[in-house]
Amino acid sequence: MTEFTIATFNVKNLIGADQEYYRFEKYTPEEYAWKKDWLADQILSLDADVICFQEVFDRDALVDVLREVNARAEALNADVIPDPKRRYAKKAIFRKIGVEPYPMSGLHWVANTNDGAPGQRRPGLAILSRLPVIGEVGAIQDLPVPVKIDFPELGGGDTAGSFTLSRLSRPILKARIKAGNRAITIFNIHFKSKLGEYLRPAGADFAPEADLTDYDPLGRALGELRAATRRMAEAVVLRGLILDELAAGNPVMAMGDFNDSEHAVSSAIVAGERAFKNYSWMRRHDAKTAQDRYSRAENEAIQAAIAAVRLVSAEKLFIRKSLRDMVFTSAFGGVFESIDQILLSQHFNPENPSRIGDLEYLSVLNDHLTDGSHPEAPYNKLASDHGQLLAHMRLRD
Repeated sequence: MTEFTIATFNVKNLIGADQEYYRFEKYTPEEYAWKKDWLADQILSLDADVICFQEVFDRDALVDVLREVNARAEALNADVIPDPKRRYAKKAIFRKIGVEPYPMSGLHWVANTNDGAPGQRRPGLAILSRLPVIGEVGAIQDLPVPVKIDFPELGGGDTAGSFTLSRLSRPILKARIKAGNRAITIFNIHFKSKLGEYLRPAGADFAPEADLTDYDPLGRALGELRAATRRMAEAVVLRGLILDELAAGNPVMAMGDFNDSEHAVSSAIVAGERAFKNYSWMRRHDAKTAQDRYSRAENEAIQAAIAAVRLVSAEKLFIRKSLRDMVFTSAFGGVFESIDQILLSQHFNPENPSRIGDLEYLSVLNDHLTDGSHPEAPYNKLASDHGQLLAHMRLRD
């Protein structure tokens, strides 16, 4: 059996001191030092073999954090790992309380194509791995073939227009890692946020909807619609990449900041269609009479086709396994939800007798989260405003 852990971690605006990332937003040296200290502690607590990071503006800042992590790991190991000559040195507990430093060669960061000048920065993503990485880590952001989504006109007639996506709001990182004797494809993603997208008239300093003193509820609703449409289109792109990997027979793990819960449309697009219990009662797509329904054999084939390409939520597998009430990775205004997700292909589904591995446990580091209503809420400016998910995997070698 091979065991490994993999985590997703939105670090929230990681950049060095005195660098304006968004307009008027930057860290003082003291704030950056605090953030680095907190991130190092959190990564040390995760102790994951693979970590998918989101919201990393600057590779140097992440390297700075990881150097601190490794220094603390070496100091911890010096304290807790006994001399090999000790008679109890081989006890399993010492393998568990030690921390393996991260090789800098295992860090793969990609900038955001939309990144701009100070005050108009856009964050990239990174994958950190202790496990061997097979080949190059790829980044997908500018689409060689734009995604064009045509809308049919209800009630007949021509199309009702279309939406075209030629560039993602953030890159998708794709890596192949080797765990034991298995190669697994990892996707690290950060979909478009729920913040509205507003149109700025030519020559104007800002979009009219941004002026909250002249509140435009309908205009802001349209901004949310644009953001949601973009997020769902990005989910379609990721779904296509996942299907390519599954068609090649590769196990897949897709994780990151979905900016939506598991039951949102964008998440459902990535995970794949959820099958009905039985298609035998359903009229055929080419029915000529009311009695033309799918056969039992066709039902079984449809069920198998859907299940083969569907991803399962690590969180839901964990909750089903542990009878736990709630997992959350985000909190705002009293709403606690999971917008960071780890999705697993059928290669890890406990209902699949041919699976290659299992989710043993899912850890959630969310004690630092507040919902914005507490006095300590500003703490989230420096810490992350996301919880971290850590999947404990066991492969059947």
